[in-house]
Parts: sequence; C-alpha cells; structure tokens
Amino acid sequence: MSKKIKHILVFRLSAMGDVAMTVPVLRAFVSQHPEVKITVVSRPFFKPFFDGIQNVNFFGIDLKERHKGFFGLLRLYKDLKQLKIDAVADLHNVLRSKIIRNLFALSGKKTAFVDKGRAEKKALTRAENKIFKPVSSMFERHKKVFQELGFDISLNNPEFPPKANLTLEILKITGEKTQNWIGIAPFAQYDCKVYPQDLMQEVIDKLAENTNNKIFLFGGGNKEIEILNQFASGKENVLTIAGKLKFEEELRLISNLDVMLSMDSGNSHIAAMLGIKVVTLWGATHPYAGFLAFNQTMDAALVSDREKYPLLPTSVYGNKKVEGYEDAMRSISVESVVEKVMQYL
Repeated sequence: MSKKIKHILVFRLSAMGDVAMTVPVLRAFVSQHPEVKITVVSRPFFKPFFDGIQNVNFFGIDLKERHKGFFGLLRLYKDLKQLKIDAVADLHNVLRSKIIRNLFALSGKKTAFVDKGRAEKKALTRAENKIFKPVSSMFERHKKVFQELGFDISLNNPEFPPKANLTLEILKITGEKTQNWIGIAPFAQYDCKVYPQDLMQEVIDKLAENTNNKIFLFGGGNKEIEILNQFASGKENVLTIAGKLKFEEELRLISNLDVMLSMDSGNSHIAAMLGIKVVTLWGATHPYAGFLAFNQTMDAALVSDREKYPLLPTSVYGNKKVEGYEDAMRSISVESVVEKVMQYL
C-alpha cells in the first residue's frame, strides 16, 4: 500500500507543545522517505515550526471563519481534497480531525490515527493502585501512525536544522553572542507545573553571578512579563525576551541557545525540536507520561520528590490539583537546578 502513497495529510491543530512534538517525527519521515510529500494541517501561528523542512507543506486552518463549525469542516474537507492526498495521518484524534479523517476514509483513502494511551496514563496518575512505569512517548505514538500507513521511521539518529541566523532586529536586543546563552521559560499552563517564583529568582540570581552566562527569559502576556522583569531586575546579563520579538524571531534565538531551562511546557518541546539541550522541572506531572522533550535524557528531567509526595504524578497535563501537594516543586532544590544547567554548558 505504501508504494501508492505519495502524499500524506497530517493533522495536529494544537496545543503549541504538541504541535512542536510532531516536528522531529516529520523531519525523520521526509529524510527517510524523500519520495513522499507531507501537508501539515494546523493553526497558522504554528507555520514557522515547519518552515524549511524538505517536502513538508503547510495548510493553515481558518477556525474563525472559513472552517468554523460543521459546515466549515465540510469546506475544509473540500479544500483539502483539492490537494490530491493519498492518506491521512491524524496525530490529534479529536472530533474535528475524526470527521475529516472519516470523510477521506469514505472516499477510499487510507487513514491512521494516534492512540493517546489514555488507559496507561490513567493508571500512572491515579491515587490508588498506581502503576508507576513509563508509557510510550508521544514520538513513538506518532511513529506508529506512519507505520500503520506502511512507513517505518527510525528516530535514533535525529537530524536537526542548523542554527538560525540572528537578524539585526534580534541582535539589537541580544547583542552578539560572546557568552553562554541560557534560555529560561519559567511558566506553564497550570500552576502545579510552575517552579515557585522565589526559588526561580534564586536560580536566575545564581546563574547570573557567572558573567560568562547570558540569560534570556521567555513568556508572554502582561502578567508574565511583569514577573520576568522582576527576575531580571538589576542584572545586566539577564534579559526579558517576552513581548520584544516576533514568534519567528524567538525561534531563531532559541536555536542559538546553549541550553533551555523549562517547565513541562511548550518551550521545552520547541527547544528540543531545534536540537537544543533542555533541562525540565516537573511538579504534578512526570516524564513517564510520555511528554519528555525529544532526544533528551531522564537525568535532565528534575522531578519532585515522590517519597514526600507518593501520589505523584497526580495528572497527565497538570490540570488537577491535589490537596497538600501545592508545594511539591519545592522539593526540587535550587542547587540541583543550577548544577544541571551548568552541566550542559
């Protein structure tokens, strides 16, 4: 069957980290199957993730107007049909992508969809009879979708893009690179995945003491920018990047970092897809749920103390609060974070 497949439609609409996690798999796919073209369907904002990848085209979905609602989905199907695709790889597996996938299946196209492993993840995060062992990573799950379409992919020797050129706009803010460049992304969607502010301040202060280090703080929105400015206050070698660069420029900057310190959040996956070393901090969630950033090792994932907090992980995404576990991340010491970051420089 795969011999007949020359053009695959790949679906993954959100969230940022999940879309970033498709990139290393698609990069491996097109390098190992150069005869096949891929069209990624996602939100227009994520287009820069896929720029410059050979044989990968991008289709921006318009969820506000043209592709909104049920009739919008029918229009989306009509628009995608014109691309003459041979198969659908649904890496999202939500109602919207299921409808499109099934319409293609009815027209005789081969389809495959991701198994998110909900049962294993539930077993990992439940309070009683917890099964504390790693489940398959999202990268393995994505790989399996392509295997179902008849294509094997090896993720063993990943290729990453070269470091991006820093434009004048970026250099105006960063200055020329003469030091170790450390990125820090201290936020996440949910509070129980965020390292406490006072401890993060200590981490930044300690890393900034070394004048060979230059630290860039990432985030977004006024509230986060306010906190980042507090973190950077009075330190010449700590800069808030949030709100100063366009998204594409941020990606260029990240590709020039020496290491990224991130929560279990989108920034860890963005840095990893660009081949940057990532140190991650974990609170209510755990790398065993399959969201360790691509090509990173478990020893760079600093997790909260399970002896003190035996119910961890309490959640796959960090959206469940458990009483008495609010301070779980305080069990990750400032020294261990600083030491791990410095180890990668």
